[in-house]
Amino acid sequence: MPSLTADATRLLGRSDAVAFLARLETSLLDIVEPLEIVYGDVPLDALVGVALAAAADRPAGLRDLDRRREIDAHWYQRARQVGYVCYADRFAGSLRAVADNLDYLDELGVTYLHLMPLLKPRAGENDGGYAVQDYRAVDPRLGTMDDLTELAGDLRGRGISLCVDLVLNHTAMEHPWAVGWRAGDPAYAHFYLSFPDRELPDAYERTIVPVFPDRAPGSFTRFDDRWVWTTFWSYQWDLNWANPAVFRAMLETILWLANRGVDVFRLDAVPFMWKRLGTTCMNQPEVHRIVQALRALVRLAAPGVIFKAEAIVAPDDLVPYLGGHDRYRPECELAYHNQLMVMLWSSLATRDARLMSQSLSRMRPIPAGASWVTYVRGHDDIGWAISEPDAAAVGWDWWNHRNFLNAFFSGRFAGSYAHGALFQENPDTGDARISGTAASLCGITGDPASWPLGVRRMLLLYAVAFGFGGIPLIYMGDELAMRNDDGYLDDPALADDNRWMHRPHLDRAAMARRTDPDTLEGMVFGGLRRLIAARKDLLALRAGGETAVVGVDNKHVFAWRRRHPRSGTFVGLANFSEQPQTVGAAPIGHYGWLETVLSSDGPLVVREGRAQLPGLGFVWLAER
Repeated sequence: MPSLTADATRLLGRSDAVAFLARLETSLLDIVEPLEIVYGDVPLDALVGVALAAAADRPAGLRDLDRRREIDAHWYQRARQVGYVCYADRFAGSLRAVADNLDYLDELGVTYLHLMPLLKPRAGENDGGYAVQDYRAVDPRLGTMDDLTELAGDLRGRGISLCVDLVLNHTAMEHPWAVGWRAGDPAYAHFYLSFPDRELPDAYERTIVPVFPDRAPGSFTRFDDRWVWTTFWSYQWDLNWANPAVFRAMLETILWLANRGVDVFRLDAVPFMWKRLGTTCMNQPEVHRIVQALRALVRLAAPGVIFKAEAIVAPDDLVPYLGGHDRYRPECELAYHNQLMVMLWSSLATRDARLMSQSLSRMRPIPAGASWVTYVRGHDDIGWAISEPDAAAVGWDWWNHRNFLNAFFSGRFAGSYAHGALFQENPDTGDARISGTAASLCGITGDPASWPLGVRRMLLLYAVAFGFGGIPLIYMGDELAMRNDDGYLDDPALADDNRWMHRPHLDRAAMARRTDPDTLEGMVFGGLRRLIAARKDLLALRAGGETAVVGVDNKHVFAWRRRHPRSGTFVGLANFSEQPQTVGAAPIGHYGWLETVLSSDGPLVVREGRAQLPGLGFVWLAER
């Protein structure tokens, strides 16, 4: 400590050195314990030195941000936080063009911008940008790292946080680490996982569930007379996280990007990082230890930076990524509430909220310092994460229900209004997932006759996502009710991946109609702005509070309650049927006098002890 104190004071100045050393003291357990468990004896001085060097290189504006966020440690939990998710090129064309369109995000009320994969990918097929060739360069089609740094500064000036994807499980086979490893460079020895024959790969694959069974079966690819571990695609090589040198290299990468102005790192494919024979090689205990140590070390140099887990896993496996273990261990501050998203679509298709109530009420609470990221739609396909016990609890067969949802949202089910498509259909098992924009899955077409119900469906889903607590996300184009785009079929590099149908370019003509309430775009854009405006004033919707399912006597209606330690009670009601429904008012009245703060159809009406909900209607009630 004496030598570290001297180095910190020399590099940071006395005041910042005191802060750095205080952070080290409070984080030491989260650094030393997990690294010793995973790696044994670790070079702690070297890792702290990496963080100290990054702290010394941190620009003054980011140091100021760190100071504010250390005082307001849960800044990301505020009710005013609203996210927007987009591809930079499909939103505006380039990073500089994104900067030119920030007024649009301000108008919508966005405070958190997630730009989809923008780090330099390999040429040709690259898994939508997730096969990264260089973590320290931007996709040249979008601009340069200087452009990203400048955009981050522009966002910071508007109070908008920047989220960027960081792929932890693998790199492109062209990444310098992979090139050096393949060439036998000692600096990259054991950076990747490979085997001389099929004995161990075959043993691992007995319990591994393939990610892309039809186009990339198996988890290993033959290169140079060796079998390289490739969980996703053959050109994405899995890193060997059992090698502490990989840990250090990724720490240096994260801190370098943090000093370019990245506020939130979306840790992509994080559940797959650790491999263990006889398991699915997902969600292993070492993954959580590694993320815990990474977070603590990053916090030393950049305490204003947070992590978001891209862990689309079963609910019981998801909560630990937010630190929810038997004994709290801080990991990611944010994680996607995949279960809520799946249940929203399930309830919409069935007009039945019982499975939603069952599955969400069974989820474990998350630590107070963590937050869900709630969403209706994302860039990926929708996989039906429905457990057998939850389905059985409401009298359904989980496999048949998954098949029904695929049939319904692909338009194959009689009477379906949806216009999605099956993704990765497995003819052997019948399993599949769903592609399609939110608007198309809600039944919105070019025919104005489809708009009234389609818009109500969309706004109903977003009303639940915005009222559930956490950071709600708007996926680009949803605010304009953009529909499936078949233009991807004209691009040979994209044509065999129908997920691109829900990744359209932002329609500038549609954007121009957003302020006209008589247009489709105006209805949805205006509806989302009302949700955002109402949410800002509701302390109960600040993350860090409690969300609980409220039992009601109507299967078509989902009811939930929010309560923050410093707020009154919030209750939301959502009717997933096209027909008007009623619920007994007693469970709601139990919470005291609640006023309507936002609804689809005016103040809540109660007649003869029953609350009246129009078809596909919602209401937010709050204790003032």
